Amino acid sequence: MKAVILVGGEGTRLRPLTYAVPKPLLPIANVAFLERQLTWLARHGVDEVILAMGYLPDAFRAHFGTGVWRGMRLRYAVEPEPLGTAGAIRFAAEGVGERLVVCNGDVLTDLDLGAMVGFHERVGAEATIHLVRVEDPSAYGVVPTGPDGAVEAFVEKPPAGEAPTDWVNAGTYVLEPSVLASIPPGVPTSIERETFPALLGRRGCLFAWRQETYWLDIGTPAKYRQAQRDVLAGRLGLPPAPGARECSAGVWVQAGATVAPDARLVAPVLVGPDCRVGAGATIADSVIGPAVVVGAGATVRGSVLLAGVTVPRGAVVDGEVVAPGARLTVAEGVA
Repeated sequence: MKAVILVGGEGTRLRPLTYAVPKPLLPIANVAFLERQLTWLARHGVDEVILAMGYLPDAFRAHFGTGVWRGMRLRYAVEPEPLGTAGAIRFAAEGVGERLVVCNGDVLTDLDLGAMVGFHERVGAEATIHLVRVEDPSAYGVVPTGPDGAVEAFVEKPPAGEAPTDWVNAGTYVLEPSVLASIPPGVPTSIERETFPALLGRRGCLFAWRQETYWLDIGTPAKYRQAQRDVLAGRLGLPPAPGARECSAGVWVQAGATVAPDARLVAPVLVGPDCRVGAGATIADSVIGPAVVVGAGATVRGSVLLAGVTVPRGAVVDGEVVAPGARLTVAEGVA
């Protein structure tokens, strides 16, 4: 089975982290988000993935190389200009004449993709949308459905308290070639606002698969931090990162890390490979990336320190996401 992942966005809500690194390559518990997504797809039988790229495409090639990643075939499709979600899918899928799974490149989920594809086949759908239930649907595209799962309407970001349902578009689709053929080539087109609504007039064509599962859009700093906590909590299985060793409940340490005997690690915590945690330091509710140095007596709380960060002696980092290679001073580190 083939899949297209939309990874062309600029990740503006996560700047400045995304000035040099595309959002899908930012780490979640020391594993690039896109690696987690590819692993999930492979688990459900996807053996070829096309990355629909626009922003910083060379970063993806540098990270994954060419051809094959862990047995999965990878192809790169770089848009000549922004084409919208549907336009990007059509461009990436050029020459593909079979069913496609489509995923947004910023959604962390453990959706049972096999069950969704099975539903798609049983109802004879041309397009199936994964829906997830949320507490406040006003920030999402709301999708009312009939008893059989047929999509009845699309309501984009309804006012608070006025949504017809709390089931929203979760950004994973199963599409037949007929849907791809309906998208005009080379024209900016939105699958949510144009392609799917156009299918509503064709009875028995567009369905939705409801599954209450783990699902998170990682696109804001708060959600990005939440994703770290959720992975440490085992929401996507354990260990949270390859080779991580659980030293005490909820405290994970990766290979090559050095932690002073009197340092305090308060769960949930992941200390990355080749880190150094100094005497008397405290790390709580945080992810520490590879080769990070946390100085003696320093405190890190509720934070994500990306690769190569240096926290000096006695500094305090509280509720922050710190960019790769940053060297804090005591003044900058105190919250």
